[in-house]
Amino acid sequence: MSPRAVYRYVPHTIRHDPDCGVVYEIHCTEPGCVSESGHHAAQEAAQDWALRHTGRTGHNHFRRIVTDHALTVAEQ
Repeated sequence: MSPRAVYRYVPHTIRHDPDCGVVYEIHCTEPGCVSESGHHAAQEAAQDWALRHTGRTGHNHFRRIVTDHALTVAEQ
C-alpha cells in the first residue's frame, strides 16, 4: 500500500507590514555621478538631499526608490 498525502491549500493575501515602515532613497543618475541620499525613514529627508545636490552640482536627474516590507496573512 502506498502512503497517501493530503495537501491543504490556504489562500493568502500580501500587504504592507506596518511594523517595519517604509524606506526612501534617491540616487543621482547624471553620467559619472554616484551620489545617493542613503536610506531615510521620511520621504522629505531624501527629497531634501536631492534638492541640495542639485543646488551644489546642477544635476537634476534622479532615481527614487521606495521600499516597503510585506507581510503575508492566511485568509480566513
